[in-house]
Amino acid sequence: MNAISRAINICAGVGIWSTLFVSQALAGCGDPSNLQSSLAFAPPLAVQLRTAYMQPEISAERATSEVSIVGMWSFQFIAKGNTNHNPALPDGAIVDFGYTQWHSDGTEITNSGGRSPAVENFCLGVWGRTGFNAYELNHFAFNYDAATGKMTGLLQVREQVTLSPSGNSFSGTFTIDVFDTNQKQIDHVIGNIVGTRVTVDTTVP
Repeated sequence: MNAISRAINICAGVGIWSTLFVSQALAGCGDPSNLQSSLAFAPPLAVQLRTAYMQPEISAERATSEVSIVGMWSFQFIAKGNTNHNPALPDGAIVDFGYTQWHSDGTEITNSGGRSPAVENFCLGVWGRTGFNAYELNHFAFNYDAATGKMTGLLQVREQVTLSPSGNSFSGTFTIDVFDTNQKQIDHVIGNIVGTRVTVDTTVP
């Protein structure tokens, strides 16, 4: 059954009263902006058919115009501004890299390529939106002794990132604070973060 036949069947079945309760985006059988009163009739059938036929195309166009941080990313932490760090950490040094997934429920997970699985290379976070295409992440990880398997502390990562207009990359800043098992801060690193979206077409991210 083609799109026009489907639209005729839908509109005939729903009838006039559907225009009182269902929006144009959901129904496609009427244009509520044309209603003059609660008892106004539906627009002519030709208008109904045009609306129903064009609705999928309109929805697809709107979907592609919106970008989101949700998805999978390849990322790098790049040191900057750590002049007092011991040992020395020059600007441009790669602090960490790997993959991260930002989920639609506001949670996040990272697989670090710069940390050995023996000291823990998976960690979790939560994120929120701070402005137009702007987001913040609060992220935690445990540290372990590779030889003994004993936990030695944890670290907290904070990110402030801005998504590109295309939605295919982001950039921003990060801070890493490292704590021992007594919650005493023992290290602090700052820098820039860059990310590239991973898609079904990605080969070498």
